[in-house]
Amino acid sequence: MSDTTTRSRRPSVRRLPLAAPLRLARPSDMWFKPALSVVVATAVPDLVLFAIDRLDLVMYTMAGSLCALYGHNLPYTRRARAVAGVVVSMVIGLAISLVAASLTDSTAVLIAVGALLAAAQKTLCDATRIGPPGPVIFTFVTSAALFVPQHSGQVPGHLALTLAAGAIAWLVTAGPALVRREGPERRATARALDAAAAYLTDPGHRTRHAPAATVHAAWQTLLAAGRPSPVRRSLERLVVHAEAALASGTLGDVPARPAPAPDPEQLRAWARRTRARGPVPTPPPAPGTTEELFGIDAERAARGTSRREARRALLRSLSPGSPLLPIGARALVGCALAGYVSQAAGVGRPYWAIVTAASLYQANVTLSWNRALQRTLGNLLGVLVFAAILPVSRTGPLALIGFCLFFGFAAEALITRNYWLGSVAVTPMALLVLEFGGTHPAGELIGDRVLDTVIGAGVGILAAMLVTNRRAAGRLEKALAATDLARAHAVHALAAPQPTPAALDAARRRLTGSLVELREADDTAAGEWWQRALPQERVLAAEQAGHRTLAATATRRGSIARAPENGAV
Repeated sequence: MSDTTTRSRRPSVRRLPLAAPLRLARPSDMWFKPALSVVVATAVPDLVLFAIDRLDLVMYTMAGSLCALYGHNLPYTRRARAVAGVVVSMVIGLAISLVAASLTDSTAVLIAVGALLAAAQKTLCDATRIGPPGPVIFTFVTSAALFVPQHSGQVPGHLALTLAAGAIAWLVTAGPALVRREGPERRATARALDAAAAYLTDPGHRTRHAPAATVHAAWQTLLAAGRPSPVRRSLERLVVHAEAALASGTLGDVPARPAPAPDPEQLRAWARRTRARGPVPTPPPAPGTTEELFGIDAERAARGTSRREARRALLRSLSPGSPLLPIGARALVGCALAGYVSQAAGVGRPYWAIVTAASLYQANVTLSWNRALQRTLGNLLGVLVFAAILPVSRTGPLALIGFCLFFGFAAEALITRNYWLGSVAVTPMALLVLEFGGTHPAGELIGDRVLDTVIGAGVGILAAMLVTNRRAAGRLEKALAATDLARAHAVHALAAPQPTPAALDAARRRLTGSLVELREADDTAAGEWWQRALPQERVLAAEQAGHRTLAATATRRGSIARAPENGAV
């Protein structure tokens, strides 16, 4: 039987928004972490170079300093490994650029190398899910280095500077573990409590995905944090309460109230205390808390297997047939075309066009269009800011360092409100970095940046529209199959005569993860062009059935947990 009745009729070309991408959002609850980190990681090498009168080397130390932007959403154990990997990757990418610059002065060849690097960086960052800020920092550094005069004998010294600055960045990002070891876990738990409280205020199928994803992320953070400490145990109990909030109420015709619904204000109060520096609140045990934590311990003990699975998943994401490869192809085509058009237009620094194009490529065409609008507006406004502060920045090297540090902080403070607002600060900082190597005509700098922004954004979004990603629909089909399988596993656990709470919890977490992936795959495919119609009815049915099953597992777990209190054996 044909499934055309279950597929919505979607046009191949979709309407692109204009106002929505420019609206401001609430700032992130941790914007100050990367902002302060990058300021400290940049200030130390900058001041050392100032003291020895070698500010012309700032570009190489900044490559390492910018690594301090990564990993702030990870627990410290994983953050240390992730930022170390970022530093190594930055050095490798910079080495390729510097060697290429030392071997040839052909702009056409350098543009090709820059486009290849941008595509590889985009694919690898998406596969490893490192970010924010993702691949754009790598591309900014490596593309700029391609067009800096270089001799082969200078390369080792310049890479040593990057590695030294990267070591400082690693210390800055990992150092807070000595003061507040469970800081990332506390923030993830607080987000889960706030999201659960928001769901209780406005329950329903439409509003359930975001809090479910936030709770799922909190569990993943706690699992990745390492051995349980007393503080982490308290955080796990709080996440159990957040899960209980999602399970409260009724979904469909399945009652899902294992305990009285939690009070949203109580959840918010716990979230505030969890974020603060005081002791973590100790809530009364929710039904099934002991069994839930037993299940978490079992998962934690199996983390070695999970890491092997993660490595296999990484290899699969880079293999032929991966939905990430078309996005990498877009980056390759778009960055190369943007660079060559910029060269043809007579721009002296075509790497700005490459970076602009590379920054656009998101999960689908619609999101890439949004980023093109944001990038163009932010860059144009940022050029005006640069023109205003340029005379003051040229009054002395300390003024130049101060402006770079200020804009580095401002970029991270503003970018979580909206990408275009952060770009207003990023643009003058990127232009000021050139001043460390010597002054340039202001009109030339401003004119080249404006022209490269327009070329990079225009050519980049054109490549996004023309290079198709038909695999997005395939990813959605796989996510649907995985969700159906996870739901069948949960139903099987429910049907057991005497299911253990740990088995129910494991099935519930597996189903929650599959639903999060399903929503992400559907959102990605929904914004993609040139593909077959999507099975929207099947997605909706799978989500509703999955949520009902999640509620049923919470009900069954709660009844098992209360059985001893009622005299059951």
